[in-house]
Amino acid sequence: MTAPQRLTDRKRAAIIQAAIAEFRAHGFDVTSMDKIAATAGASKRTVYNHFPSKEELFSEILNQLWARVTAEQQISYRADLPLRDQMRVMLMAKMQMMADDNFLDLARVAIAATIHSPERAQNMVERMGEREEGLTVWLRAAQADGRLKPADPAFAAQQVHGMLKSFAFWPQISMGLPALAPEMQSTVVESALDMLLACYQR
Repeated sequence: MTAPQRLTDRKRAAIIQAAIAEFRAHGFDVTSMDKIAATAGASKRTVYNHFPSKEELFSEILNQLWARVTAEQQISYRADLPLRDQMRVMLMAKMQMMADDNFLDLARVAIAATIHSPERAQNMVERMGEREEGLTVWLRAAQADGRLKPADPAFAAQQVHGMLKSFAFWPQISMGLPALAPEMQSTVVESALDMLLACYQR
């Protein structure tokens, strides 16, 4: 990568971080591209060169959020390993992601900006659903192997995600509580595993 490209990438990253800060502080509708440019230490023209509109800038923030979610560790089902051990790896990866301050900042911005826009909210919910497919695929494979009872794997996956988020996502997003400490993350995961396996394991 050449020096001008690196500078361009740094400027783009600064614009995105400035937008996150401004959206969080003032909301999507009130925040102007002028203010984002000032916070980023960039000219308005530079901001528009990277992002032709505020909507496109917001879309990039959402893309970064989805990239973070997608990067959570996904494991393929293995017939030779205990179910609990395999699931623990997936759920702990999700808990660690939700404990990341940058992830929580992105999520707060995304949620705040969708509250007054049903169209944005619908798009966000649909994309969040897509990104949780990994656990659904794993549960389906475990069912096919005869180790879990027949049930809707997407429903079971949503149950598990709901249990984790009720402790490690929504209190942080809605009430500003700190991210869970590692010991509490582990406690929540083990409890979720207890409930899931009690309900679905053969």
